[in-house]
Amino acid sequence: MKTQRRYADYASYIRALFGERVQKISINTGYSCPNRDGSKGYGGCTYCNIHTFSPDYCKPQKTVTQQLDEGIQFFSSRYKTQKYLAYFQSYTNTYASLDILRQTFEEALSHPDVVGLVIGTRPDCISEDIVQMLSDFAKRCYVSLEFGVESTINRTLERVNRCHTFEETKAAFAMADGKGIVLGAHLILGLPGEDEADMLGHAYALSALPIHTLKIHQLQIVRHTRMAMEYAEDSSQFHLFSADEYIDFVSRFVAALRPDIVIERFSSESPGRLLIAPQWNGIKNFELTHRIEQRMQMLDLWQGKHYVDREKLAL
Repeated sequence: MKTQRRYADYASYIRALFGERVQKISINTGYSCPNRDGSKGYGGCTYCNIHTFSPDYCKPQKTVTQQLDEGIQFFSSRYKTQKYLAYFQSYTNTYASLDILRQTFEEALSHPDVVGLVIGTRPDCISEDIVQMLSDFAKRCYVSLEFGVESTINRTLERVNRCHTFEETKAAFAMADGKGIVLGAHLILGLPGEDEADMLGHAYALSALPIHTLKIHQLQIVRHTRMAMEYAEDSSQFHLFSADEYIDFVSRFVAALRPDIVIERFSSESPGRLLIAPQWNGIKNFELTHRIEQRMQMLDLWQGKHYVDREKLAL
């Protein structure tokens, strides 16, 4: 993928793939998570408040078609011509029976303006049967399967109540690899207990996985989460990035990544009514991205400049 930027950006990737702008429409199916319903644990991830990233039209009481129609109505007022990806975002979107999943995804694909599926899930909520179903869909349309990796360090995953290990993450990617599915990963930078060396290590560990896309988020403390209570009790256990610190670190993080991984985003932007910390004075995602690009240029960095294939070095 050719790009004028210092990293493999998602917008260029999508335009090259579809020949036009394609917008994701978020959908909430109402599925739960195994660390919420008691099958593995309770309370969910300590940092998670689902309302930080669910648009107002995303209500599980509405059908998939209703949510798509309302999302398309919203975005069509901004952009005259475009197609859409049905983005199953909230909670764990492979955490249901195979028949229900197939019916749900078929309903989304029956919409005339939908050209593909983006499915967010956990590494421990995938199976050979689900992968085969998604592989069959991938023969008809674009299918992206995004795993919440969040950290490559088991002690961190345990601390934030993920209730799965990085070994399970690697196994999930291996199961879905080579099936025609675009594989994505989500990563949070700044989780408690991780230092700079740990976080740079994520770049090398992720680069060894068969991933195509990556979403990076800074840790945010948001209201109505267990982490918000931990932060109130003892904020010293957290090192939250300032905006400038984050810009500098992410610039170096990207330089350590495998150069072909498409970066979807560098940050998340929680609603002001829910965000406790860090406060970045209203910096929008697009502004932060621009400043990261400027910093990479200033430091003469580009994606992959410091990438090392550690598996080959070990041979």
